[in-house]
Amino acid sequence: MAGKPKLHYTKGRGKMESIRWLLAAAGVEFEEEFIETKEDLEKLRNGESANFLMFQQVPMVEIDGMKMVQTRAILSYIAAKYNLYGKDLKERAWIDMYVEGTTDLMGMIMYLPLQPADTKEKNLALIIERATNRYFPVYEKALKDHGHDYLVGNKLSWADIHLLEAILMVEECKPDILSVFPLLQAFKGRTSNIPTIKKFLQPGSQRKPPADEKYIAGVRKIFNI
Repeated sequence: MAGKPKLHYTKGRGKMESIRWLLAAAGVEFEEEFIETKEDLEKLRNGESANFLMFQQVPMVEIDGMKMVQTRAILSYIAAKYNLYGKDLKERAWIDMYVEGTTDLMGMIMYLPLQPADTKEKNLALIIERATNRYFPVYEKALKDHGHDYLVGNKLSWADIHLLEAILMVEECKPDILSVFPLLQAFKGRTSNIPTIKKFLQPGSQRKPPADEKYIAGVRKIFNI
């Protein structure tokens, strides 16, 4: 029997958080080895195993005998392995399109704490504007047009898990963001109550909190940014 996947990353959200979400939603237990210093990162880059980090970057996930890098590759593998990636190529293409949209939106939020103080307010306003006018209307319309509970194939997929993660991230920026999106409100309620996801949303889970100043300072030291 294969061991639990092991996740190598800092003790925060970043690019690893969507991987945590996907594994948790699939009901997969995982271990984490945190990078807390620059030396920890160098050990991964130059340690006992040559090419431990293919491109010298994290996230990295040890799974099924592989040391996987590149966030998109890791997520695609997990989605396919746990039957969260549609039933055919067309469904997979729709899932990919929806995921790329939420990835763009979440990327804006992810990098907000790293930005200079004098630009944060402007960029926060841009995030809310894009969520309200560019991204969330797409998912609201998709749910309305096909009348199903989920985005693709009326079955829980990676697209739904990613969208819920994005919704909760945007709500941390603007709590009433879904006030004009009734179908997304209902979607959030449904998906949040899926047992594996509900467990992940409880206090004490491996879900990470929003980045604070202490975490950002640590990340800057580790990655020289």
